[in-house]
Amino acid sequence: MKTVAILSGKGGSGKSTIALHLAVAAERRGHSVAVLDTDPQASSATWADTRESETPSVTSLQPSRIAKALETAKEAGASLAIIDTAPHSADAAMIAAEAADLVLVPCRPGILDLRAIGSTARIVKLAAKPAFVVLNAAPPHAPRLIEDARTAVATHGLDVAPVVIAQRAAFAHPLTVGQTAEEYEPGGKAAEEIAALFAWLLTVLAVKGPLHV
Repeated sequence: MKTVAILSGKGGSGKSTIALHLAVAAERRGHSVAVLDTDPQASSATWADTRESETPSVTSLQPSRIAKALETAKEAGASLAIIDTAPHSADAAMIAAEAADLVLVPCRPGILDLRAIGSTARIVKLAAKPAFVVLNAAPPHAPRLIEDARTAVATHGLDVAPVVIAQRAAFAHPLTVGQTAEEYEPGGKAAEEIAALFAWLLTVLAVKGPLHV
């Protein structure tokens, strides 16, 4: 089982949106997925409550229970676990990072958001885990802004995922009814971006074909 932690010290970065979209993308491609929601706001767990399907599995828990929850998920046959974390909690972020094979750091390409990833970068380095910033909620057709964001991220010693997630209504609207962009608008640009992000994620996890337990 592979484990991906979604970290950001700043609220509103899109952690839950990325976590849920990747979880459903994995499930739609035949993988068994467990989402661990450690944010007290329980956004991912609330999404699951409104979802008609019982999968992917979403569990709300304290960060101290991550190790046990991952063990349970693996025993249940999950091939991928995604940890959705809370902002402003360095201790919880460290627990999640240490439990993960890979860390993703969602970040809007604005200067205030980019400056705020410094604390997350330090956590990732202390945990000694591979990590990538995912530029999220970016204005479509803004190559100069994206290039500037990549340069800013580099100052924190982090790499940037090659797939940029744009600001699109198709990411927000489906979440209110327990869906994701791929389910809500399968042929849309949001669905294409998530499909590309998940395909890239598989390559980074060094997985060919189905994830293995």
